[in-house]
Amino acid sequence: MSTIVEPVPSGLTRELGGRLRDWVPALVVFVLAIALWQGLTTAFHVQTFLLPKPSDIARSFWENKSALWSAGVYTLKEAAGGFVLGSGLGILAALLLARFRVVGAALMPFAIAANAIPIIAFAPITNNWFGLLNPFSKMAIAAVLCFFPTMVNTLRGLTSVHPSSIELMRSYAAGETAVFRHVRIPNSLPFMFTGLKISAVLSMIGAIVGEYFGGPTNALGVSILNDTQLFDFPRAWAGIVLASAFGLAFYGLVVLAEHFTTSWHPSARSFSGE
Repeated sequence: MSTIVEPVPSGLTRELGGRLRDWVPALVVFVLAIALWQGLTTAFHVQTFLLPKPSDIARSFWENKSALWSAGVYTLKEAAGGFVLGSGLGILAALLLARFRVVGAALMPFAIAANAIPIIAFAPITNNWFGLLNPFSKMAIAAVLCFFPTMVNTLRGLTSVHPSSIELMRSYAAGETAVFRHVRIPNSLPFMFTGLKISAVLSMIGAIVGEYFGGPTNALGVSILNDTQLFDFPRAWAGIVLASAFGLAFYGLVVLAEHFTTSWHPSARSFSGE
């Protein structure tokens, strides 16, 4: 009599299954919200310029999918460029501020003041600096939005190391470079990815806002603005939905990078239930 041994699911399979189960409530709420949206706009005869029906938005997206997709990819490239530029500078600034505390104390108020300026104030300025049709003018706006969250979170991770870890490194006569490499930087990774996840969404917002103040006609922000001025609100909402989808996809890529980069960290293991 043979015995059938069922394969034991690996840790990765269990984790993926857990992640999928975590998304089920959100998907249920999303479906219910769309159904409620469709039902209320139909029952109360809501005008299209106030709030189009989801079915009209989906139909408009399908009819204009080629143009919308092309515009969305163009804006996504601007957002990605601003994300890389702003987040890279934020991480570099955090390393410098953590290494030289006096400089950090002197420069932090200026970084906070720059972050407090409304982003729409930067858009006309960057358009004048780099040119209305230059993608870098939109990347600069996205970079401004990405810089501060990445810098603050990374700096927090670099400076919140347990003193015993520093003392242990000092007992081995480790220099400041070794302390950063083996203690501070690994400790900062979960904090850094928190800032990167925030920046991934903000980068798309920055690119869209920059395009509202002028840009090429094949940009998503310009397309949404033109559609609203032409009273084609279903297509405008289709562009908004596409921008949201790209933002979520960008966020998901950062989460995936975080999983493979910080899977060794205790916070990642506790999150996965191990």
